Amino acid sequence: MSKIRLTGLSRFLIALFLASIVGFLIFKFSPGLKVEESKQLEGIEVSDNDVNNIMDASEIKTPSDNPSKVQSEKPLTRIAAYAWNAQSGIIVANGGPRTTEGSMMEANGVNLEIIRQDWLSELRNLQMKFVQEYDRGEKHPKQGVFAIMMMGDGAPYYISSVQQALNDKYGPDKYHVQVVGSVGLSYGEDKLIGPPKWKMDPQTMKGALVSTVIGDGDWVTTVNYAFANGIKVNPDPKTYDPDAVNFYPSANDDYIESAKELIKSQKEGWTIPLKEIKDGKLTGKTVDRKIDGCATWTPGDKMVFDALNGFTDIVSTKEFNNQMATTVIAVKEWSEDNPEIVSNILKASYTASNQLKQYDNWKQRAAECVTKTYEMEDAAYWAAMFKGQKGEKGGISYNMGGSRVFNLADAKQYYGMTDGVNRYKSVYDQVSYYIKELNPAGFNQNVKRIVPYDEAVNLSFVKAVKNIDAGEAYVTDYTKKAKTVLASGEWRINFGSGRANLQNGATDVLEQIFNLLVQAEDAKLELIGHTDNVGNRDSNFALSQSRAEAVKTYLMQRGIPASRFQKVEGKGQDQPVADNNTAAGKAKNRRVVVTLLK
Repeated sequence: MSKIRLTGLSRFLIALFLASIVGFLIFKFSPGLKVEESKQLEGIEVSDNDVNNIMDASEIKTPSDNPSKVQSEKPLTRIAAYAWNAQSGIIVANGGPRTTEGSMMEANGVNLEIIRQDWLSELRNLQMKFVQEYDRGEKHPKQGVFAIMMMGDGAPYYISSVQQALNDKYGPDKYHVQVVGSVGLSYGEDKLIGPPKWKMDPQTMKGALVSTVIGDGDWVTTVNYAFANGIKVNPDPKTYDPDAVNFYPSANDDYIESAKELIKSQKEGWTIPLKEIKDGKLTGKTVDRKIDGCATWTPGDKMVFDALNGFTDIVSTKEFNNQMATTVIAVKEWSEDNPEIVSNILKASYTASNQLKQYDNWKQRAAECVTKTYEMEDAAYWAAMFKGQKGEKGGISYNMGGSRVFNLADAKQYYGMTDGVNRYKSVYDQVSYYIKELNPAGFNQNVKRIVPYDEAVNLSFVKAVKNIDAGEAYVTDYTKKAKTVLASGEWRINFGSGRANLQNGATDVLEQIFNLLVQAEDAKLELIGHTDNVGNRDSNFALSQSRAEAVKTYLMQRGIPASRFQKVEGKGQDQPVADNNTAAGKAKNRRVVVTLLK
């Protein structure tokens, strides 16, 4: 989830991958001009289980509503975030928007204000204001915020674009923003909404127009669903490709507007004029298109289901469960000057979250604190949406809400500190790949580089959290047979001619597969190898089997356990997907199909 409102300098960089406008720049507008072609990528993150560790800890008294007198004398620290239920843990740790008596923040010596801001461009501006005052010598800036909270899958775009702005203003690498930890995750709250046929037959999404904050986490969820099902994505919101999924950039880069635009289009017949493209070229036609679906989160999903008939949730972060962690992005230099404050904020959040996981009193108190912080709805609403709710209208069922919070064990596992599988790195690297390939908001023209994971993430503050029980890490059970297909994708991997040895370029594709499997850590796997028709049928069957086994061996060497592989076999040349009479067709037929099953 993410949103943006572009002002001033923000327009130069747009603002966030969980808040940006996807698409390549169109340089001319005459028919026949080559424009950015709709693209089909490989990869999706899907899983149906969250990292949800429980500690056996004694119940702690919940925080009061009274402002903390103990911490009020200390410098005020500020974090800004949009209204998102996955932040419940850190909010209840603070007792609401300001640190209260009896809160975990007070107990850890923190004087914190959590500011609601639903436009990510404004979150960015608040962080830039903080750096500006810090650069003037103010140790604890009174303007802006030292950190923001957003979806972790938006961090590659956000960090890279903000870094470009910081470099432009203060010189190369004087100031930085970094991920300093995660405090929760979306578990169904963020979703693609559309007609049920999209779920029953994903191919019916071809030609659809989806309103969303293009580039944010909900957009990523939609893109993943399209790519997983072999559907092209049109990266240009100014054009319409009938053979691809198309996106409309929501007004003010606001996720609530995404819901409103779908409702307006369906109820009032509102349409958007778009230039039609075919095979990457303008046809000269302009088409008027209704909004067919939207990608949004709570309360946007409830707005749609209350207003419209015939719509449901197509796919969400309950399936893509490791995609969207509630991630804290802070000013690096200030954080390194004040490491105790940063680590104690995380410590307080993890302690409160562990209470929230176990005790009803804390669940209720968290809902009350969220209500006070966001100043919208009521505690009953936020408590219900945190759990996730089911509904039915006109015979069509749908799901709303769904969030999780992180205790310390969750956070350490998510970053691979306990088992060596860095789930967040897989998210960060895969979204970086999407940015490079889809070029959201002309990213590759406007921003010099995507900040790599090792520069973008600083885990020292999580590692510094001490003196609280970490609990038991979640372990996936692969002993049961999986029956339901979550996703199935075909991957063209370079092998030696007539051989099963990996060639140059193969590891790039295999790393994409590995990232996918780490994201989908609860899914079991099937690997099916295929060949072209060169050679005889018997030798090709054996070759396809060997190639599937080669992929398995590589993935196991990278850390995927053998128990995840439910089936590894070859089909030889018997199931071609393209014409074996052409070189291009043969290349498409030399493939390995990776299927994820629940």
